[in-house]
Amino acid sequence: MNLVTGGTGLLGSHIVEQLRLRNLPVRVLVRKNSDRSWLKTQNVEFVDGDVTDPQSLAAACRGVDAVYHSAARVGDWGPWEEFQRITIDGTRSMVEAAIAAKVRRFVHVSSISCYGYHTREITVDETFPLGYKMYRWAYYTKSKIAAENIVWDAYKSKRIEVTVIRPAWIYGPRDRTTIARLYDMITSRRAKILGDGTNRLNVVYAGNIAEAAIAAAARPDCNGEAFNCSNDGEITQQQYFDLLASAIGAPRVTTRIPYNIAYGAGHLLEIIGHMTGQKNPPLITRYAVWLMGRRSFFSAEKARRMLGWKPTVTYETGIPMTVRWYEQQRGEAAAPPSAPAAHGSPHAHASPAA
Repeated sequence: MNLVTGGTGLLGSHIVEQLRLRNLPVRVLVRKNSDRSWLKTQNVEFVDGDVTDPQSLAAACRGVDAVYHSAARVGDWGPWEEFQRITIDGTRSMVEAAIAAKVRRFVHVSSISCYGYHTREITVDETFPLGYKMYRWAYYTKSKIAAENIVWDAYKSKRIEVTVIRPAWIYGPRDRTTIARLYDMITSRRAKILGDGTNRLNVVYAGNIAEAAIAAAARPDCNGEAFNCSNDGEITQQQYFDLLASAIGAPRVTTRIPYNIAYGAGHLLEIIGHMTGQKNPPLITRYAVWLMGRRSFFSAEKARRMLGWKPTVTYETGIPMTVRWYEQQRGEAAAPPSAPAAHGSPHAHASPAA
């Protein structure tokens, strides 16, 4: 049995999908109020629970061979207490439950941001230390580093086998956040290229990461290893926006703004946001600017060498596929209720996706 946490999220759902495509049994840890509509199409077993509720995790881990832990507090804005409770304490509880249930392998989904904020033109691989140039409100990254350290401590004490997957910026169908913002920015002509647009992006299709995680979980030689699943080849910022605009049917993004100006603006807006107790993220954050405009590049050569990992879904296929998925979800959410819904249509109570 394979247990997936974060299965209603982007990467977690793709791990579920790839496991089921291989006819492997899957159990998904889900909160009681979570939308399970897509997961119900995958013939998986559900167990009610939450990584923040240690009492609920024993049943989830019972009889499990591998845990794929992708649940975390996502986003780069919010109170530190949430990152502590969900990402750090939740990971600790999940690891302890897996150890108690004698799970063979704990596959932990981390992030390339754990390396810190390299900006100059260098290539970062798994030999680099974590936590370079951390800034005060880097709550997401700080919590991911702390969570990863918890997992490594369990491995070093020989309590459980561990593999760490460090994805980059993830995209694909079932992305409920990034594609909507990018689509709106491009169609409204508000999108801008940071710098000259020639920097290589670390963006990766969720299903490709899932394939790497599953391959690593099965291999004895991947115990104690970390893998950057950080790109599907090389694509520049301009090429990425060109593919998005083409798939949307919108004009190319050609307006540019210097990286340093955007970064400074993000910093200023963060200061204002924290001083005023702003709950929603600012229009620009330093993390978002770094994600799109940095010159550093994160290598995935170790995963390609050890796992034979290569993109099943390329940028030329995955980006249009994601746009089509979003347009379909948006259309379904905007559509008026159909007349037969009152007679028990299976879609009558479906939550709108976007």
